[in-house]
Amino acid sequence: MQALLKKIQGDRVIWMLTLLLSLLSILAVYSSVSALSFKNETSSNWYLLKHTIMFGLGFAVMYVVHRIRFKYFSRVAQIAYIVAAVVLLLTLILGPERNEAKRWLEIPFIGLTVQTSDFAKIALIAYVARLLNTHRTRLHDFRNGVVPILIPIVVICGLILPANFSTAAMLAAVCLLMMFLGGVPIKHMMRIGGYAVVLLALVFTLGKSFPNVFNRLGTWTSRIENFVSPEASADGNYQAKFAQVAIYKGGILPNGPGTSLARNYLPHSYSDMIYAFIIEEYGALFGGLGLVMVYLIFLFRCIRNAIRCPQHFGGLLTLGISFSLVTQALVNMAVSVRLFPMTGQPLPLVSMGGTSIIFTCFAIGMVLSVSRSVHNAEEYQKEGAEDPISSNEIKNAYVA
Repeated sequence: MQALLKKIQGDRVIWMLTLLLSLLSILAVYSSVSALSFKNETSSNWYLLKHTIMFGLGFAVMYVVHRIRFKYFSRVAQIAYIVAAVVLLLTLILGPERNEAKRWLEIPFIGLTVQTSDFAKIALIAYVARLLNTHRTRLHDFRNGVVPILIPIVVICGLILPANFSTAAMLAAVCLLMMFLGGVPIKHMMRIGGYAVVLLALVFTLGKSFPNVFNRLGTWTSRIENFVSPEASADGNYQAKFAQVAIYKGGILPNGPGTSLARNYLPHSYSDMIYAFIIEEYGALFGGLGLVMVYLIFLFRCIRNAIRCPQHFGGLLTLGISFSLVTQALVNMAVSVRLFPMTGQPLPLVSMGGTSIIFTCFAIGMVLSVSRSVHNAEEYQKEGAEDPISSNEIKNAYVA
């Protein structure tokens, strides 16, 4: 056991939070898939087994990634960005259409579908962190320092936008936050904000003029209208209404696993609405506020590691990934309690998923890799000493 713990490095709190969320996910998913298993004539044990296997693979990926020196992520990000743009384009052209959106790409000969935006988010965040690091002396120059960082953001988010507005918007917001924290002057950020408003207005105008180009525009506007005026549509907010029923039945204190009735009437209680389902079984105190606290502690530990990281790229990478995961979690929970319009965003590490769990664990592995330079600094420096290229980097990084 001691030998295993020595191999698991980095921030132990993040490791424990990830394990806690995964265990909660296994319990919640197994309890919530009864209606789904009945509909598909499949045993609930099959979903439990599949979900557990995905977490096993995810933790294996997370372990391998966290042992990689994070400087290599900067180099790989250049290729990953190009690959992400290509697969997103292929998804829009060849991806199967579900609910008027093409978000998945099927891997040939395997039959496994991948939501390509999950990979694109990691690739873009790593690439933006790299560009902010390499351009940090030129960020005062909008054309030569800031525009080269904006171009990849516009490309990736633009390719995600036609199928998934909420993912594109959140990813763009996270990247802009990274730019601000990375040292882009406020006057440039205000200028970017103005461009963003104009771009959104242009997208809305084109969507109204050419409905076939943005066939999801009607869905976006209807969700906002239903959120602002719930009485305008009799069934437009049925998911949110059923989620509120589940939360009301949950009360303050836990009712216990397996006691929920929401799985019989709440759509997607195992994915998009799993937060309301968890509150019904575990109560508002432990299931509701407790889950919020877990994500906030995760964010706090990531920010702490980012501040203490000896290299600029590692700190920005940690901030980007942590803000992306926590923002997605908060949006998911806000939808369940009707503080935000419907988005279809899953709860990271909790909602039932396939390859999304793998990509989330990969991202957390990158965060843990950065945290190794903080929590295992001596060993990290020794590893760098074996590499003639990285030894000078580590020496200069630890001068401060």
